[in-house]
Amino acid sequence: MPLMLTPTLSVPQARRVALAAQGFGRPRPPGPVTMRHVQQVIDTVGQFQIDSVNVAVRAHYMPLFSRLGSYDVALLDRASGRAPRRLFEYWAHAACLIDVTLQPAFRMAMRRRNARERGEVRRILADKPDLHDRVLADVGRAGPLTARQIENEETRTRQEWGWNWSEAKHLLEYLFDSGIVGVAARNSAFERLYDLNGRVLPKPVLTAPDPSDEESYDTLVGRAARALGVADLKSLADYFYLRAEAVKAAVARLEAAGILEPVRVAGLRQPFWLASGVRRPRRLAGQALIAPFDTLVHHRPRVLQLFDVHYRIGIYTPAAAREYGYYVYLFLADDEIVARVDLKADRAAGVLQVQSSWIEPFAERRGLQVASRLLAELRLMADWLGLESVRVSEAGTLAAQLTAAVRH
Repeated sequence: MPLMLTPTLSVPQARRVALAAQGFGRPRPPGPVTMRHVQQVIDTVGQFQIDSVNVAVRAHYMPLFSRLGSYDVALLDRASGRAPRRLFEYWAHAACLIDVTLQPAFRMAMRRRNARERGEVRRILADKPDLHDRVLADVGRAGPLTARQIENEETRTRQEWGWNWSEAKHLLEYLFDSGIVGVAARNSAFERLYDLNGRVLPKPVLTAPDPSDEESYDTLVGRAARALGVADLKSLADYFYLRAEAVKAAVARLEAAGILEPVRVAGLRQPFWLASGVRRPRRLAGQALIAPFDTLVHHRPRVLQLFDVHYRIGIYTPAAAREYGYYVYLFLADDEIVARVDLKADRAAGVLQVQSSWIEPFAERRGLQVASRLLAELRLMADWLGLESVRVSEAGTLAAQLTAAVRH
């Protein structure tokens, strides 16, 4: 029997596979973006990370803009906040809006969180044993509700852990983590609106049987593999924040079933797997601004290995120690990440402020071209956000060329 050699991809080949799997390299819709386009992106990436930072635009709105261009954000709000929901909120690699068809596979995490000991919840129920049922009754009667709308007398201090959560908030978060209640939407203050899952989830999802843990891992690892295109064990586990050993076992099952194919990536030591049927484009065209929590880049070691870009954002770093800025977006041109920009939407002035702009060292000879393409995308983003202009600050290695592009 002949020896079967593991196929090898070059890093540029792997990078193009990864980008295509994430929905890049395709023309944006020539006309208005519709729910059909939104669903295509949901089918592609599977989740949008939620983040409260609104310095330019909230994180979950940006991935659709990156792939589709200007669109009405009400489409995403409708997909996640109105029946029949296409997305549900839960914990994936962080708090995310997740493809609702994956909800049954996340029930294993809900079972695990339901069984986890929570000292604060235990303390609250020891003092108020009826609060659990009262919270559920309030949600059932008047949901969707925020935690502040639950009737419960208590004395609050600002000395306790848990972001000074109320007792009702602790109970609601436990019920949410356990899959007993869901999140119907977020309000204008970005608070969760809790409701019974029977009023949140579509009936076919709600009535789907509970899969086993193995079946759940096979579903989630398979979906992560399709979204990543080519991936190692760590990036497969990190996509939906799964346990490494269980992911390894799922990969073996999926490989035996022909759903994953083992491959090598030249110059990288660890094994990779290619998802069955993924596109392997020879070239990619297009450009996009990529938010920090986009599924293309949230696993930072993968960004370094495939794009040769060391990426960190500054929101968790003291101001004096920030290298590139506070909330830094990457700029993708064709199949390379060639620049990064720290963006802020000054809504009062109607300006998209580029607080700093930086070109990646390998792209320095193409500075004028990078600046021109980046400016086009910044202007598109400004228009999408209802801002009148783009203003470039002097900070950064690309600032002079970007400023020159603005003046032309």
